[in-house]
Amino acid sequence: MIGFIATRLFQSVIVMLTVALIAFALFRFVGDPINNMVGQDTTLEERAALKERLGLNDPFFIQFARFAGNAAQGEFGFSYQHRRPVSELVAERLPATLELSLISAILALAIGIPMGVYTALRRNGLLSRAFMTLSLIGVSLPTFLIGILLILFFGVILRWLPTFGRGEVVDLGGWTTGLLTESGLRSLIMPAITLALFQMTLIMRLVRAEMLEVLRTDFVKFARARGLPDRYVHFKTALKNTLVPVITITGLQLGSIIAFAIITESVFQWPGMGLLFIQAIGNVDIPVMAAYLVMIAFFFVVINFVVDMLYYAVDPRLRVDARGGH
Repeated sequence: MIGFIATRLFQSVIVMLTVALIAFALFRFVGDPINNMVGQDTTLEERAALKERLGLNDPFFIQFARFAGNAAQGEFGFSYQHRRPVSELVAERLPATLELSLISAILALAIGIPMGVYTALRRNGLLSRAFMTLSLIGVSLPTFLIGILLILFFGVILRWLPTFGRGEVVDLGGWTTGLLTESGLRSLIMPAITLALFQMTLIMRLVRAEMLEVLRTDFVKFARARGLPDRYVHFKTALKNTLVPVITITGLQLGSIIAFAIITESVFQWPGMGLLFIQAIGNVDIPVMAAYLVMIAFFFVVINFVVDMLYYAVDPRLRVDARGGH
């Protein structure tokens, strides 16, 4: 077990360093941030002094080593656009992104898994066919179009829900949430549905496919031959084995929800990390852009690590291989 964890941790560190290096290298060539920080009347000497103060004249690997060392301590330098530490901007925006992503993931799992099980057990039913048709629509439509349609119908025509922003939030001491206010909850509905819809349909189709495969296996047929009730066979035997491969996809989808929140946040002007990243691109704010990609990579690495641990706990073959030295 210790060797398994150590191997995964070492791999995670290598992945983080690689992503940080690629992100930092790419953003070195997206433009000159000095042009967005000074006015037209700034002299060449003042530009050169500012560039020297920001460390932009140092060799590439020295700048990257400084960035990586500071990032490991939670510091990402100063934002060229906002003239503030990036860590402060992250602390302000991250709660909004994580709140939106978490609610979307819960919606996708709470609706997607039961729908997948139902469409597998009643695959010829009218409701199952309707679910499959809706899932095709949900997979096919781009996220920004879904958001725009929701805004048009529920925000403009019916005027039931706010069309942008996060609403009123409550500060819980370093963490802000809109789940404790009415306007915050109403503002969360459309962005959460928009972000969850694609993931929900994907999970539904995955669970359905895995459930149909498990229902054809010999141990399910043997359980039925023993006279066990269908409820026990379906939900104790088949569903348990169905969820084993779903764990990996679900973990990756949770990371995707955090990463793809950038589109939803742009459509609804949700004040999260995704919107901050879009604004940073327009202003060539290299520290913010690099910090965002490193954080997304960190979330993926942590989620994959948790998924590996769950696999180790669920799948006895991994424990046997670990003890056998394979």
